[in-house]
Amino acid sequence: MLNVANVLSSFRLVIVPVLFYFAWINKPTLFLIFLTCSLLSDLADGFIARKLHQVSELGARLDSWGDFAIYITAIVCAWWLWPDLIRQEAPFVIALVASYALPITLGFLKYGRLTSYHTWGAKLSAVLMGSTAILLFAGGPAWPFRLAIPVPVLAGLEEIVMTTILPKWQSDVPSLWHAIKLTRRSN
Repeated sequence: MLNVANVLSSFRLVIVPVLFYFAWINKPTLFLIFLTCSLLSDLADGFIARKLHQVSELGARLDSWGDFAIYITAIVCAWWLWPDLIRQEAPFVIALVASYALPITLGFLKYGRLTSYHTWGAKLSAVLMGSTAILLFAGGPAWPFRLAIPVPVLAGLEEIVMTTILPKWQSDVPSLWHAIKLTRRSN
């Protein structure tokens, strides 16, 4: 289904090779500009889908795949562009990667696909990590990035618990509380 929200989600998938290219040719400024645009599209797509009544399972999946592609790309490209910085921030980067990789892995093992919960915690995490990572990569201080790390860790733990208790795949579950309600209804 072609709509504004799905186009914005698809934009993140299309921009991945562009980000890799800018990292490969060592153009950090262009990389940051396009990464920022992709992160802004992530902020906009869900809001637009709800406002224009364009929420769909396809949209949830496109959004999740777009997020997955951008987050993996950002990590790999950051390693290419700022290897010393990534080594310096290794414990925080490892915590961030684990908080994202473990729920995804569990979701694939249980459901055979990305979970697509789009929790409030994941949304807050995306805003905090996107903004603090851009600041860090642009030469800013590391403390905002470090201070924000507990948010994706907690969001990841929430998604792990949700995947554990939800009997079947369900998109757009805003919180663990909502997952518990869904589980009680299905029993």
